[in-house]
Amino acid sequence: MKDLNVLSEQTVALPASPYHARHFIDGAACDSADGATSERISPSHGVLVSTAALGGPRETEAAIGAARRAFDDGRWSRLSGKARAEVLNRVADLIEQNAERLAVIETLESGKPLTQARGECGGAADLWRHAASLARTVQGDSHNALGDDMLAMVLKEPIGVVSIITPWNFPFWILGQKLPFALAAGCTCVVKPSEMTPSTTAMLAGMLTEAGLPAGVCNIVLGHGDPVGALMARHDDVDMVTFTGSTGVGKTITKAAGDTLKKVALELGGKNPQVIFPDADLEQAADAVTFGVYFNVGQCCNSSSRIIVHEDIADDFVARVVALSRQVAFGNPMNPDTQVGAIVTKDHQAKIDAHVKGAVEAGAEVCLGGAALDVPGIGGQFYQPTVLRGVTPDMAIAREEVFGPVLSVQTFKTLDQAITLTNDATYGLSAGIWSDNVHTCLEFARRAQAGTVWTNTWMDGFPDVPFGGVKQSGQGRELGRYGLDEFMELKSVVMRVGKTRTPWVKAP
Repeated sequence: MKDLNVLSEQTVALPASPYHARHFIDGAACDSADGATSERISPSHGVLVSTAALGGPRETEAAIGAARRAFDDGRWSRLSGKARAEVLNRVADLIEQNAERLAVIETLESGKPLTQARGECGGAADLWRHAASLARTVQGDSHNALGDDMLAMVLKEPIGVVSIITPWNFPFWILGQKLPFALAAGCTCVVKPSEMTPSTTAMLAGMLTEAGLPAGVCNIVLGHGDPVGALMARHDDVDMVTFTGSTGVGKTITKAAGDTLKKVALELGGKNPQVIFPDADLEQAADAVTFGVYFNVGQCCNSSSRIIVHEDIADDFVARVVALSRQVAFGNPMNPDTQVGAIVTKDHQAKIDAHVKGAVEAGAEVCLGGAALDVPGIGGQFYQPTVLRGVTPDMAIAREEVFGPVLSVQTFKTLDQAITLTNDATYGLSAGIWSDNVHTCLEFARRAQAGTVWTNTWMDGFPDVPFGGVKQSGQGRELGRYGLDEFMELKSVVMRVGKTRTPWVKAP
């Protein structure tokens, strides 16, 4: 504790009163019919941050019905791409205008540092603008080499009603990876945020109305995965489900959606490695590893929770990472200098600690941390920066997603061995390599089983570039043109030109 950089001072004031989040159904904000609500206590400050309407089947049915009617009557799906883009761009403007208000409530609900919440909430406007640009470029194909008398077209049409289920760790950003792209495609939507971080999604409802989105096109239901999310996944009137969260819940959603054979897109867990070669810029690599494991308190599907470092430089590199870890500012998320905030719940903190203790029992060595962290004045729902050495492929810590500020270190001798260790996981979300040899980087990039491979960097992302995983990290892609296509169906139109068809029934 004394060797860590812990900040307890608070420089941004808490809101004067809790925020009350309401459902948004068919263009109107509403509470639950039975009056049920839930409360969110800040993981960092222990105060009531928000109350939220707690939905059930009645609200979910109403939201799905509104989305179904809005899609079928064409009030959004039949608009021009230009008209849809104008609405999405107005939403982006409103997000930027309200970014600070969004960031403060997200910090208090999630425990993440205010600076990171500001980047997430304000930066989400760029996702909406990029989706708006794509709305104007939807196009299919034509086939004009089928013969003089035949012409075929392939049309791209919106898939229909989309259920969007988002997680607690990046509630506003991940909503921005899904909702504006579904709307750009012409779909109508029902959104369920995590019950732990409902408020920024609820705040968006007013911006959608102000921007001119027609009633019923986007509906928001607050509540638990069961019953709200479960009904959204299996309902006959829903054409697609897109979900971000744990692999276990993703499998449950896939099974629920299977009865109606609706499309499912999943962005799930990861156990993401960074591979460090001796010829790398070790200073840059160590900084990227430190960022990758502690960003968003390590509660990130893209967290670089394991490194695979060449045995010739392992001692030096681990020492660099440990030294940097001691400098990272852990503590009060409402201090703009804080880099790592609170763990989302006490239960999750206990799970992180159990992973670490299990690794030590299996033979791993704790180089730093390995216990809960108490921040003076605000409590102990924090976890120390933790680095574990001596991790072997058979250990659970090398294979399971910890979802916390815990780094596992493995070593390798050859490129082939590094690739084997990289791919020896049920997950395949992202991977990284650090080397000055472009041939090494390219071979690794082609052989690594991951949806994204970073070379000499980590977690640089752009709205233009698709994101998603392989294996048990998910299916489908978000962002960019590929992300837009997830919300499209293909329709083939085959036309005969002129009266040239040969009769099938011969005249007598």
